[in-house]
Amino acid sequence: MTTALIIEDENMAAQHLVRQLRAAAPDMQVAGILQTVEESTEWFRSVESCSPPSDGVQPDVVFMDIHLADGLAFRIFDQVKVPYPIIFTTAYDQYALQAFQVNSIDYLLKPINIDDLHRALDKLRQRTASPSSDDDLRRALEMLSQHYRQYKKFFLIPVRDKLVPLAVEQIACIYLDNKNSVALTVDGHTHPLDKPLEQIAAQLDPRRFFKANRQYIVAHHAIKDISVWLLGKYTIRLSVDTPERIVLPKAKVAEFKDWYCQ
Repeated sequence: MTTALIIEDENMAAQHLVRQLRAAAPDMQVAGILQTVEESTEWFRSVESCSPPSDGVQPDVVFMDIHLADGLAFRIFDQVKVPYPIIFTTAYDQYALQAFQVNSIDYLLKPINIDDLHRALDKLRQRTASPSSDDDLRRALEMLSQHYRQYKKFFLIPVRDKLVPLAVEQIACIYLDNKNSVALTVDGHTHPLDKPLEQIAAQLDPRRFFKANRQYIVAHHAIKDISVWLLGKYTIRLSVDTPERIVLPKAKVAEFKDWYCQ
């Protein structure tokens, strides 16, 4: 019998994983479902202080969502030792692949399907014969942490005699206006930014923002619809009015479709 601990802040995602686990491994037992960094840290700390934990069940594997309600799951490893194999769950494929080339951990791409789960469980079984070191896990965590923490979460906007934070979640697009970068928010307000558009594009999470052309960076959450235009080009309409039509060049259409449907 294999026992799993699930760390996932979305109840539907957690229950979906439980159903998939039971389908993939009928003898699978779920030791518990934790939702936050704080709760998970306390659980692992209890393992350190008294083994086995109070309920007498220790997991053979931990399924851990990267984004939790109170922060990134990497904070757990900063505070406590996790003595179990980890299978991370993530909604973003290309940013995680490189970190999972060790036997100590694996990843599952959301929404989790049964074939991927079988692959991860097979890798878990193989790990017993070829265990990886703590150094492998540490290197993988460093790579993941560096990626997930490097993108801007807000810009500082001058308002009178103050600098006010503008969260990236509020931005519908960023565009060029006479060579100056301007952020347009989802509520229709504009704010000047003090960096070139290319530099701003490099600071934004590419899962959430796409450089549609030389003038516009668009936010995934602000896209209202997409239309076929002239000569294989597309136009992008946002939930807020933009100063001009956002035209997607033909050469970027395939890339945009892949990004939008991720």
